[in-house]
Amino acid sequence: MTENTQQQTAPTTELPTQYAPAEVEGPLYERWVERGYFEADAKSEKPPYTIVIPPPNVTGSLHLGHAFEHTLIDALTRRKRMQGFETLWQPGMDHAGIATQNVVERELAKEGKSRHDLGREAFVERVWQWKAESGGQISGQMKRLGDGVAWSRERFTMDEGLSQAVQTIFKKLYDDELIYRAERIINWCPRCLTAISDIEVEYQDDDGELVSIRYGEGEDSLVVATTRAETMLGDTAVAVHPDDERYRHLVGRRIKLPLTDRTIPVVADTHVDPEFGTGAVKVTPAHDPNDFEIGQRHDLPNLAVMDERAVITTHGPFQGLDRLEARSAIVAALRAEGRIVAEKRPYTHSVGHCSRCKTTIEPRLSMQWWVKVGPLAQAAGDAVRDGKVTIHPQEMEKRYFDWVDNLHDWCISRQLWWGHRIPVWYGPDGEVVCVGPDEQPPSGEGWHQDTDVLDTWFSSGLWPFSTLGWPERTESLAKFYPNSVLVTGYDILFFWVARMMMFGLYAMDGTPPFHTIALHGMVRDQNGKKMSKSFGNVVNPLDWMDEYGSDAVRFTLANGANPGVDVPIGEDWVKASRNFANKIWNATRFALMNGATIEGDLPPVERLSATDRWILSRLNATVAQVDAYYEDYQFAKLSDALYHFAWDEVFDWYVELSKTTFFAGGEQAEVSGRVLGEVLDVMLRLLHPIVPFVTEALWTTLTGRESVVIADWPKDSGFRDPAAEAEIENLQQVVTEVRRFRADQGLQPGQKVPARLELGGTALAAHEAAIRQLLRLQPEGEGFSATASLPVGGATVALDLSGTIDVEAERKRLTKDLAAAEKEKAQANGKLGNEAFLAKAPDNVVEKIRTRLAKADEDIARIQAQLANLPQA
Repeated sequence: MTENTQQQTAPTTELPTQYAPAEVEGPLYERWVERGYFEADAKSEKPPYTIVIPPPNVTGSLHLGHAFEHTLIDALTRRKRMQGFETLWQPGMDHAGIATQNVVERELAKEGKSRHDLGREAFVERVWQWKAESGGQISGQMKRLGDGVAWSRERFTMDEGLSQAVQTIFKKLYDDELIYRAERIINWCPRCLTAISDIEVEYQDDDGELVSIRYGEGEDSLVVATTRAETMLGDTAVAVHPDDERYRHLVGRRIKLPLTDRTIPVVADTHVDPEFGTGAVKVTPAHDPNDFEIGQRHDLPNLAVMDERAVITTHGPFQGLDRLEARSAIVAALRAEGRIVAEKRPYTHSVGHCSRCKTTIEPRLSMQWWVKVGPLAQAAGDAVRDGKVTIHPQEMEKRYFDWVDNLHDWCISRQLWWGHRIPVWYGPDGEVVCVGPDEQPPSGEGWHQDTDVLDTWFSSGLWPFSTLGWPERTESLAKFYPNSVLVTGYDILFFWVARMMMFGLYAMDGTPPFHTIALHGMVRDQNGKKMSKSFGNVVNPLDWMDEYGSDAVRFTLANGANPGVDVPIGEDWVKASRNFANKIWNATRFALMNGATIEGDLPPVERLSATDRWILSRLNATVAQVDAYYEDYQFAKLSDALYHFAWDEVFDWYVELSKTTFFAGGEQAEVSGRVLGEVLDVMLRLLHPIVPFVTEALWTTLTGRESVVIADWPKDSGFRDPAAEAEIENLQQVVTEVRRFRADQGLQPGQKVPARLELGGTALAAHEAAIRQLLRLQPEGEGFSATASLPVGGATVALDLSGTIDVEAERKRLTKDLAAAEKEKAQANGKLGNEAFLAKAPDNVVEKIRTRLAKADEDIARIQAQLANLPQA
């Protein structure tokens, strides 16, 4: 395996009788942090391995999505640390502009105040005060989970260093003419009173109305359908497809807009789908992004009819009404004029809502700051195309390219007070000056700074390099950039990941921010349903951690983590993982009490029993398998492999098979004790990245060494023993088959049965004592009568079941089983003999039927042998 260089003290076999996570986890984590295991040294000569934490919001708390993602990252970094890398898992938090401002504004509202009562400077100070007192509770929760982050390097997107980075890159983009100010349609929240990004818009199906309205008069009229009748007050055209014969006579003419004293033109535009609805659409450039584009192409005016609170500002009868109130009033007025052609209620359609306050989003024409993403997005796409960056799983590449290759310019300004204020000053005569971090802003009468702040994603897009000291060329930046891998959910591939790619390539001279993007899915409930407060299925992971331990939660999450696929999780699965942790504890405790040790070298192969050689062969194969799964980010497969190796092969078989050796004592018991110690040592190190707490407690007890956190990662020594593996597999087949037979007869697991083992010249002869022990088989005594004989694995196990089973009932059961097996064989033969079926069936289906046929033949032979060996009535 590996040579461990930690200082060793005398190991102890003393462990509490039961594993109590609540008593173990907290003290262990404090010890890890105190000893600096998770810190990273930029001066180290070790190869670097870097992962940034996707910065959680300062307002947030640990949810299952965090716990899932953090478990995967922690597993990767713990393994790399054990492999000898200078490992940095960079922690930090996002200032979360809208969310944080909303929290503090709600607190002010309880005092009967608004932010305007305080003023900007005092309000921002109040937010900093809130952060110091209440923000960042998630850090303590991350410690509960066992996150091995470099706490001394913790960053915040509003700290001094990151603020300098933000101002630096804004200035650089501005000077390169990649940032500009323009009036465009944006997502606007009438409650938060700010533009919001696409990711901050949540779409849901709402019940609304679809009304069809006749515009114009007589032959010069047409019908448009809309779900937002209130915006018709801002219509500046009706659009039809240029090839639509129905409306060709109207193109270029003007028609009367109902309820107003205006006429509007009919324009021809290829954006219109002539097959949808009436083939004519109303055009409201100031209140719809698609209409804005049509307006730009046809030089239409932009007529805004709502203010920032979505209140109508024009047309007397409706002025001052909220948009929803206006909708009803306008439909009623149109109905009174005979303009309503059709109405459909309810009309279910997808509507955007603010993710923070759930208010319906209003598309709004507004003067905002934008990033010209064309060249940046091109570079972000090329980095993946050229192989500089790998997306895992590969099938996610298409989604990435679909996004970056069609990216619109990015609105980066927000109408908030909390955030990075835009570093632009306006002068009294229309001057516009962008100020870098080392420059003095202009002063004097009439000069003022832009009141907007930057989108939170602007600063978090710098995260991989701003946290390392950029724009300064620090040792940390030189050592730990680019990141080795980014682990994040596919849901923010387009928003956070794409922005980091654009900024990293731009700021770091074409070097991408990470080599690999490993995407995972979303955590769902055990039925695969999205977790939502409205569904009542949201789980607080801290509750499960309190009840079952952090290791149980971590193992459950890792065990469901297939790349890019959503992860169902339920409490029963966490209970099962708790049972696994308990099994590791109890089995290791038993092994320690019965001779398991790491003292001295492993005995030479010639001194090892077949059982010893088998488990060492399986151990090395497991090391190789786990390594391969880690390199492919197959957390579910590696967790499953470790689970079955530990529980099935080590505890259920090797420990049980070794009991007779341990009980007998002597030299062979010492050999097996050393082998078992080796197996436990390696197994606990393999398990440690997923379940760090229980493995730390057990490994330090077994080895007497300082910590498994800084232990060497196991290596595959290459030792394989196919003969020993085949021998033990044969033994397992015998034991499993006889156990199944005993269970079929209703025998209790501990019930002893006289038996004759006919092992012949097979290798099984060396295992007779173990077989008898495992199967509770007594030696045959006087009066032994073989009432059942089981041929299995090249051996025969004859059992005397007189007085324990009803022979006639057993004969009936076997006869019934034989009939079922013969029916299965007949069905399989029928399909395989059908040429028409074979011509159409896929190869995998045909192969399954052949497998069923072979299994049926085996069952028939086995049952016939059992029937033949039953005593005659």
